[in-house]
Amino acid sequence: MSRRRAVSVVGIGDDGCVSLTSRAMSAITNAQVLVGGERHLEFFPQFHGRRIVLKNGIASALDQVVELAEEQNVCILASGDPLFFGVGGLVIKKVGAEHVEVIPQPSSVQLAFARAGLKWDDAAFLSLHGRPIGGFLTRLKRLSKVAVLTDEQNAPAQIAAHMIEHGDRGWNAWVCESLGGVDERVRAFSLDELAAADDIRPLNVLLLTRIEPGWRPPPAIPFLHEDAFAKRMPKKGLITKREVRLLSLAALQIRPDSVLWDIGAGSGSVAIEAACLAPEGRVYAIEVDPEGVEICRDNVRAHAVDNVQVVAGKAPEALAGLETPDAVFVGGSKGSMDDIISVALERLRLGGRLVVNAVTLENAGEAYHVIRRHGLVPEVTLLQVSRSEPLAHYLRYEALNPIQIFSVTKPEPVEGPS
Repeated sequence: MSRRRAVSVVGIGDDGCVSLTSRAMSAITNAQVLVGGERHLEFFPQFHGRRIVLKNGIASALDQVVELAEEQNVCILASGDPLFFGVGGLVIKKVGAEHVEVIPQPSSVQLAFARAGLKWDDAAFLSLHGRPIGGFLTRLKRLSKVAVLTDEQNAPAQIAAHMIEHGDRGWNAWVCESLGGVDERVRAFSLDELAAADDIRPLNVLLLTRIEPGWRPPPAIPFLHEDAFAKRMPKKGLITKREVRLLSLAALQIRPDSVLWDIGAGSGSVAIEAACLAPEGRVYAIEVDPEGVEICRDNVRAHAVDNVQVVAGKAPEALAGLETPDAVFVGGSKGSMDDIISVALERLRLGGRLVVNAVTLENAGEAYHVIRRHGLVPEVTLLQVSRSEPLAHYLRYEALNPIQIFSVTKPEPVEGPS
């Protein structure tokens, strides 16, 4: 016989008891233990049972909840819908779904859209609450209507300034503060106005909607021409051509949350397009040339991809402090091909991908021999691309430099016989 549902998680708004249903009030009244933040507990001065304040993390409090729920009814108070970026999921994971009853209120996001008069069945939701802002703009690229959960570090004014810095200005904004409370306030802003605002309360939801009529998300597969990037001159710029870039990105097998190293990033074209394919991941663009570093940073800002970190330094030394990659792209080696490939294969996650682009016969030979020395057989593609170019009233073909693309997977360890 299954145990009773001894834990209730009750959603509550800034208006406290006023909007609670009879079912929610019953769960609170029947509890011997009431758990919540100080703000939530203050709504119930008449409660005479045990109180547990949630602060400085909730792991220890949940351990107490599990122990107390063996013999007592426990009620946990949470903001809005406890299963929407709330504590509800953690409680269920800790206690077990069969022992937990969740009684939600309208979420802060639902209230925000209602107060702003905006339909929200086509909206996306992003949380910057307790999370870094890096990658926020990259995720925005495919969205037209967004609700953003903020915190003191990633407050609406700071978010707007971050968007403006990267040239992503095509948005209307609403800031919805203290939703459901006596001090509720909803205001519309331009991004410039929002970046300058200094009177926004910490309890807020930020809504963003695109201004541009007829806006469409970018193509699912990036294929930007080299002219879309600033690059070093002469020789038409040191940049991976788009046809090569496309096959190299495919060979890297990038996932939405991948961590990628782009070694010898140059203008940053591979790093930028990889970042768009991994909006929840991170890309490290390693470049040794000072001019190239600045150009790469300019391109990152111009393309509004904020999950790319440009690392100034020479590989493999510059790789030492970087997080473990899921994929490594080598577009330039500055004479250190052997060491770069060796470090990349050592640091890659198991099952991770290494892709090396080689223009010269010497680099191709070295890449092949280093990979083979590590006991691996690369897949090699010789790519020869010719593009149409005008000739008077006609079109002719102009050949680009042939590129050899080496790709290999770091193998999983082979288990021996038991």
